[in-house]
Amino acid sequence: MRHILSALVQNMPGVLSHISGMLASRGYNIDSLAVGETEDPRLSRMTFVVVGNDKVLEQVRKQLEKIVTVVRVDDISSRDYVERDLMLIKVAAPSGRRSEIRELVEVFRGRIVDISHDCMIIEIAGQEKKVEAFIELMRPYGILELCRTGRIAMVRGSEAIKPQPEEEPAQATPVAAS
Repeated sequence: MRHILSALVQNMPGVLSHISGMLASRGYNIDSLAVGETEDPRLSRMTFVVVGNDKVLEQVRKQLEKIVTVVRVDDISSRDYVERDLMLIKVAAPSGRRSEIRELVEVFRGRIVDISHDCMIIEIAGQEKKVEAFIELMRPYGILELCRTGRIAMVRGSEAIKPQPEEEPAQATPVAAS
C-alpha cells in the first residue's frame, strides 16, 4: 500500500540528510520525497511517499518522530487530499512534429517552457498517473531528458497541518553529521 506522510521539520542545514540517512540505515525505501519551506520560515515540509503495509508505515512514523528536528508527522493518505507531481521533460521535436507535440501538451494542460531548433522542454504538473501517461505518450518522439519532483500533497478543506503549541519549533541549531 502507498502511504503519503507529511512532516514538519525545523528548517536548518542537515535535516534532510539526517532523516533520509536514518530511514535508509533501517532499510526503509522512500518512493518519493519533496522538501520546501512553509509559511513559517522556521519550518520546512517534507512529503514522503512510502510503500508498505501498515506495520512499515507505523515504524517509519515512529522513527521520524524520534528525531529532534521533526516537529510533527501526519499520514495523510487516508484523508481527502490533493496531490501533485511536477515534471520537466525534454523531447526531440523536429519542425515537422512540433504541432503534434503542442496538441498533446494542451490536452495535458502542460506548458512548453523552452524550444530550440530540434527539441522542446515541457512542464507538466498533476497527479502521478497523469505525469506517467504523458511520459508514455512522449516516448515515441524521443525523450532526451526527464526531471521530476517528488509528490507534494495537502489535506483538503480548512484543516491545516501545523505544529501544536507544545510542538513549536525551537530556535534552529545545526544538526550534527551522522
